[in-house]
Amino acid sequence: MNQLEFIPLDQPYVGESAPGITQATRTRPTLLCLSHLRWGFVYQRPQQLMSRLGRDYDVVFFEEPVFDDVMGPGLRLESVAEGVCVLVPVLPPGLDEAQLIDAQRRLIDAWLALGDVGELLLWYWTPMSLPFTEHLQAQVVVYDCMDELSAFRFAPPAMLAMEQRLLQRADLVFTGGHSLWEAKRQHHANVHAMPSSVDISHFGQARQPLPDPPDQAEIPHPRLGFFGVIDERFDIQLVAELAVRRPDWHIVLIGPVVKIDEASLPRLANIHYLGSRPYEALPAYLAGWDVALMPFAHNESTRYISPTKTPEYLAGGCPVVSTAVRDVVKGYGNSGVVSIADTPEAFIEAVQDALNLRFQSGEIARRADKALDGMSWDKTCGAMRELIECQR
Repeated sequence: MNQLEFIPLDQPYVGESAPGITQATRTRPTLLCLSHLRWGFVYQRPQQLMSRLGRDYDVVFFEEPVFDDVMGPGLRLESVAEGVCVLVPVLPPGLDEAQLIDAQRRLIDAWLALGDVGELLLWYWTPMSLPFTEHLQAQVVVYDCMDELSAFRFAPPAMLAMEQRLLQRADLVFTGGHSLWEAKRQHHANVHAMPSSVDISHFGQARQPLPDPPDQAEIPHPRLGFFGVIDERFDIQLVAELAVRRPDWHIVLIGPVVKIDEASLPRLANIHYLGSRPYEALPAYLAGWDVALMPFAHNESTRYISPTKTPEYLAGGCPVVSTAVRDVVKGYGNSGVVSIADTPEAFIEAVQDALNLRFQSGEIARRADKALDGMSWDKTCGAMRELIECQR
């Protein structure tokens, strides 16, 4: 995959169908996915779902624009998986909001006009894509509300009003967890809770001895690990307290730092920031941890989250200590392998209990398998696909 192409839309395109559409199976529906997250950022729910839906639809993953005053307006095309291509608008810098909306609308219209895209389905990850796609005629409109984006730092002021417009237009609404489902079902008649799932075979590799990645190999044990985005949802103070009170414990943090000042992160000898790592490498890191952490803060941005990493940690055979995220408590609080704690004192006690559990041979795996029984991205995606087909 990863075939890069740039399409300047002021020149004619020579081809039988729009780029990104499978010419041999042009009768397949085209699923135009409007995303606020980039495909190459962190491999999570969008990538898990779209890579599977690409088996049945021509998935076109339309990202937010990048700005370049040399290449000129156009679309950067990249094939990233079987049946999935990414389209990135390339626009000149300095455009105001109205110009950005107009430019993206014209790019999408021009792309659709390049050839036969077949039946069109729309999938929204963000309501902010609505202004430049609202005119499109689609057989099915899906809104996958994976997070309460309006509660995130730097959310556009118009987010809530735009979501109301999208809810009025959507035929089908999915939510990333049960808390979001409870909130959104008040505003739409066809809302389905589709919590993020897990690729058990991928993360299950961590249950076997794996070579320790070089940047982790010299870090002493016990190791407490976290992978994911480090942003306003991350409880910086709790992590700092944990590191100060237990200098013999080493905290491994993997993931990009976004929307917060890196200078605000605690810098202690037993906190190790390894940066972003590819999805393929995560099991090797997880295999070297003694306990997995989910130190989420309690604020508006975490009120409705349903972290994907909970089942990923468990699939890897690692006990988990989490703050009291509502969906984590409801889904895993009685599993015996996910401990809930909010204060530094309770968190330290829970980590110690998890470390002690490590000495009970096979008990962690047994409890984790029970908690994960029946979960898979294939099952989640299949249920979504069935609901989409009912709308066609």
